[in-house]
Formats: sequence, C-alpha cells, structure tokens
Amino acid sequence: MTATDVFINSAAENSARNYNPLPVVVASAEGAWMTDVEGRRYLDMLAGYSALNFGHGNRRLIDAAKAQLDRVTLTSRAFHHDRYADFCAQLAELCGMEMVLPMNTGAEAVETAVKTARKWGYRVKGVPDDTARIVVAANNFHGRTTTIISFSTDPEARDDHGPYTPGFDIVPYGDLAALRAAITDSTVAVLIEPIQGEAGVIVPPEGYLAGVREVTRAQNVLFVADEIQSGLGRTGRTFACEHEGVVPDMYILGKALGGGVVPVSAVVSSREVLGVFRPGEHGSTFGGNPLACAVALEVLAILRTGEYQERAAELGDHLHQELQSLAGVPGGPVREVRGRGLWAGVDLDPALGTGREFCERLVGRGVLAKDTHGSTIRLAPPLVISKEDLDWGIERLREAVARG
Repeated sequence: MTATDVFINSAAENSARNYNPLPVVVASAEGAWMTDVEGRRYLDMLAGYSALNFGHGNRRLIDAAKAQLDRVTLTSRAFHHDRYADFCAQLAELCGMEMVLPMNTGAEAVETAVKTARKWGYRVKGVPDDTARIVVAANNFHGRTTTIISFSTDPEARDDHGPYTPGFDIVPYGDLAALRAAITDSTVAVLIEPIQGEAGVIVPPEGYLAGVREVTRAQNVLFVADEIQSGLGRTGRTFACEHEGVVPDMYILGKALGGGVVPVSAVVSSREVLGVFRPGEHGSTFGGNPLACAVALEVLAILRTGEYQERAAELGDHLHQELQSLAGVPGGPVREVRGRGLWAGVDLDPALGTGREFCERLVGRGVLAKDTHGSTIRLAPPLVISKEDLDWGIERLREAVARG
C-alpha cells in the first residue's frame, strides 16, 4: 500500500464525506506546482478556486504573515489593532468605495451582504419591516450556509437542508428582462456573480452587467457583485465588473484577498450603505484580525502594481485561443469553451466520460483541475504560472480528452 493509499484510507475513516477529493495527497507546493507525499509533481490548474491567485508560497505574503506572527495575531474587535485602519482604507480605495466590513470566509461575506442590503432597505429605502426581497440568478453559487442554499437551484447544495429562508426571487442568469420584471417596491438588492464560477465559468451576454447597473440605479435597488472568485485579478482586471465599465453598490470579496495564507473576506460599499450598522448589530471574532489584515495588505500592494492583472489578461488570451482550437474540431471531444482571463470552463462530450473521469485522467498526466456539473472542467491556474507551464498543462489536457 502506498503512502497515498494510507492517507486516503485514514481520512475516509474520520472525515465526513462532504468532499470527494481526487486521489492526490499534497505535501508541499510552490508557485504553480504541488508535490505529493511520494514526490510526484503536479501543475495546479485550480488555484484553490482562485484563493491562490498569487501562487503557492508567495514570498511576499509568507514574509508578511511571518512578521505579523511575531507581533500579534488576534485581538477580537473588542479592541483596536494597528493593521486594521490601513487595511480598511486601502481596500476601500482599491474598490473606489468608502467603507469595509471584514469577515473570514466567502459565505460569511455573502451573509453579511444580505444582512446589509436588508438593513439598508429598512433604514434608508423605507421598505416595510420583514418584507425585503433580493433578486438572485439561477445556477448561482454564493456559499453553503442555510440562508445561501435557500436561493440555490443546485439540488446537490440545497436538498435535505430545509426549511429554507424566504425573501429571494430567482431569475435566469443573463436575462435582463426577467431581472427587471422581478423587481418590486420591496426589492432591496440584486445579488449576482459577474461570472458564474461553479456553474461552469459562465460569462453573461455582453451588456448584461451594464444593464443590471442601469436597472438597479433606476429602481433604487442595490447592485451587489459577488467577486469572491472573479475578483482580484482573475479575469485580467482587478474586478470582473470592470470589463463592462461597471461599479456596483457593493463588492463581496474573499479567496484571493487572503492570498491562500489565511481566510479573509470583506464587504465593501459606500458610507450610506455600510453606515447602517451600529455597534453590536453584526460581528465576527476573527474578522479583520491582525494576521489577516497583514496578509491582505500585502495582497493589496501586489494588486496595485497591475502586474498580475496584465498577466491574467495576456496569458488568458493565449489559454482561450488554445482551448478554442480544441473546440473547433468537428466531432471532437470539446463541445464549448467559456471564460475570461485565466479562467475557463471546458464542456466535454458526455459520451466520452464525466468531468470527474477527465480530471482523473489529468491527475495521471500531472495536472490538477476540478470538474463541475457533469462533463465540465474548470481551469483557473495561479496567475504566476509561466507561459511554458501553461502550454504544458494545455497539452496534457489535449491528451486527456483525446478519443480512444
């Protein structure tokens, strides 16, 4: 029995089966590469669902964390600490907004955004108590808390967890007419992903985000953009909304904000919106802790250079050109390719296997990726990946999806 088998069998004994990991046991990682317990190297084409945008073991982020570990790691928000003000100011500036409410995980940030929108609806817009509604998109993925799965259309995430939280109206993603029709006097927000990641890296029709911005502004409704996966460089811009020149009323951020070192998330908005909170109405023991702020401040410094956004744009163009050549083969295994920047969804012929089976083939060729929804593979390598390594990974994909 191999070291990999021993670990996997041991984990199966004591871990709930809420995940079904690929049969790889990672022991170390650097840049875009991971090494397993038996010394085999794998090219990471998932990057922790965009949490590792700046690569494994990024020296700037590790050094920032180590320096902070020697000073103070947690105070709770009962006291001030000396990294908090800078973090809030610099993140607000990056977003072109005024206030920040820090949390830890993406799901916590989405929950915070929901609470914020409702509170704004009651205190500012004047919606009657307990009537606020939020419009969301079908096939969304915003997390797995009870409230969030209440407006999911994915049976795998939703089933057997009821009763569900009311107050949400689901419309087809990309359908501006349906969204407009769903807005009523009780609507306080529209919550969408600028690109739907879990659904298979679905890019909305051109003009959709600009249309959402126009409709929400006209109806006095908050436009809340969940940029947890799409934000902070992944699509070739700091935010995916920028591709249509759109600034929402509220950003939800996470994953890459912690650089793959610590969980950091945040809701960023105007003073009018986040100013609705008073002391004691919302909080988190670990949200905005000194260690998280130190790492996130370094992430913000990295983003200000624009280097990673440019890399994602340039390498993303190359990635999509290569993937489209696979999709252009008549009767070939690749049916469709979607995405933006260093982010792609590849739909494969179900007759040739499931997405999981294709990912297992990739494991055997030294590439780690993740399937979703049947026969779709998601590709999201760290933004530090070299063109040579990217080409190597694409060639392994070409082999894995070949017929026969």
